[in-house]
Amino acid sequence: MQSKGLHLGILLSCLLASLLLSAAEPSPGVLGVDDLKRVVPASYFFRGQSASVQLRNAAGFRVADGKLVLVGLVDTSGYSSDVAEKYQGFLITEIKISIEGSDLPPGQYGFGFSKQDKFTVMDVGNNDLLSVPSHLDQNLQRAVPLKIVPDQGSYRLYAGKKWVSLKAE
Repeated sequence: MQSKGLHLGILLSCLLASLLLSAAEPSPGVLGVDDLKRVVPASYFFRGQSASVQLRNAAGFRVADGKLVLVGLVDTSGYSSDVAEKYQGFLITEIKISIEGSDLPPGQYGFGFSKQDKFTVMDVGNNDLLSVPSHLDQNLQRAVPLKIVPDQGSYRLYAGKKWVSLKAE
């Protein structure tokens, strides 16, 4: 009888340990508010200046190995009009991603959605690295300034009703 209790105790201990380990491992997918608070920078350096980040307008996702892709809108009021016109936020990726079929290596970038229905990614010196067509989601209810939603193995990065597809490579 004692050996049954001992075996049951060992089994329960193993189950508890596996539950604690799985709870400690971050799960892939869109990041929650608590995760964003831990990883989104308070400010972001771009083209010779540091702009404050709008945490309420930040989003991101985690891939299976725990690496992150983060985006957020910044306050561009201190930038010259030509920079502020195309630079809306930051994009930080720890992995290679595909944006509408164009590859982007790990790094830190600026981005913007243009009035000409383009999504442009720039290096921190404001040099264009890629520009792809953006989409318009007329059926989107309650458009918000910025969000990420899962989309059949990839993610949609929305700025209002404009969006582009981000896919982990």
